[in-house]
Parts: sequence; C-alpha cells; structure tokens
Amino acid sequence: MSVHLILGGARSGKSSHAERVAKAHYLESQYINKSLHYIATAQAFDDEMTARIKHHKEQRGDQWEEHEVPLALASALKEFGSSDVVLIDCLTLWLNNVIYHLGDNVTDEQIQQHITVLVDALAKTEATVLLVSNEVGLGVVPLGEVSRLFVDHAGWMNQKIATIASKVELIAAGLPLQLKS
Repeated sequence: MSVHLILGGARSGKSSHAERVAKAHYLESQYINKSLHYIATAQAFDDEMTARIKHHKEQRGDQWEEHEVPLALASALKEFGSSDVVLIDCLTLWLNNVIYHLGDNVTDEQIQQHITVLVDALAKTEATVLLVSNEVGLGVVPLGEVSRLFVDHAGWMNQKIATIASKVELIAAGLPLQLKS
C-alpha cells in the first residue's frame, strides 16, 4: 500500500504532476496484470464543466481505466489490489459532493464520518493511490457559512490523509515541494 497526497491551489499543476507520477508508478510496477486507474469525482452540472471534463479525458488518453465516483470513494477503493495504480482527482470536489448530497442541514459530524470512512479505506488498500486535493487554507476565509464549512473540513481532511500518507507534496507553479516522504 502506498498513499501519495498531492496538494496545490487552483491551476497549480497538481493534476498534471499526479498523472506523471501515477504513470511512472505504473511503468515501474513489477506486476504482469497491472492497471492504471483514474477516479474522477467531478460532476457536470453545467456546459462549462461538461466541456472541461471532456477536455481532461481527451488529454489523458486511452492508457487509463476511467471511473466516475462522485461520492462512494471508500467503496471504490475496495475494488483495487496491489497491482493497481489509482489516481483520485480530486478530493475537494468529492468533499463538495458530500456536503451537497447531505443537504442544507449537514452537520460537522456527518462530514467527518464520511472523511473517516475514506481515510480508513485508504489505510487498508493494497493499491498505490495518488490523491489530488486543493490546499484551500492559504486564501481568504470565505464569508458564507457553507463556504467556511467546506474550507474547514477540506483542511481537516487533508491533514488526516497526510497523517497516513507515505508521501505528501505541495505543488506551486507546476513545481513539487516535498512535505513528507
């Protein structure tokens, strides 16, 4: 098992970096029946997001086995074994989906429960997993209640995953900075 957390701001180059690292793990793997998986958490709620998703799929190419998993990441991780390299992009979109799915009366406890289930699944997986997540704590604290709820839990989620990750990187201007190795 190997968990690699890749953090960065919007348009920092974190997804491109994660794809390069995942491909390198895939090519280095000694398993004959190895697989390269891409788990997308984004949901297309409008035309712009539909076009963005299509563009990213085309850029990645045919090498990846694509999985659209907007909510059930922990369950999806159970499907992979030691010969699999899995890239999850992105955790903050997943967290947004969780909060949206739970609705207007969402509680801190409900969100933390989803995060805990995910962290437990990551700790138990035999796959090599790379996770892309936004570092949202470097910006201005948002004014809205739901926005603050999201920022708080994104920060706590990243901290929990960083604790179990074997490697953590921060990407800025397309350049990786090792935080944990």
